[in-house]
Amino acid sequence: MKDEYDFSKMKARKNPYASKLKKPVTMRLGEDVIGYFKAMAEDAGVPYQSLINLYLRDCVAQQRRLDISWPPKLRHSAPAGRQKTVR
Repeated sequence: MKDEYDFSKMKARKNPYASKLKKPVTMRLGEDVIGYFKAMAEDAGVPYQSLINLYLRDCVAQQRRLDISWPPKLRHSAPAGRQKTVR
């Protein structure tokens, strides 16, 4: 092994892993969700953010879809005695 290396003659090239790097995002998660993943992460010995990423990556790989069905919006009428009258 040499004591010194001359890197001045090296050619620059793009990072081949740049497309696989993680992108920081801000998400608002419930405390119960964070607690759940933190507990699982502690048992597994990995950071909880990594565990959340692994879970979401598995969702992508399995092409999981949520069935989000919201109940129809209920129309609330004004309480008795407070109804507006149209003249």
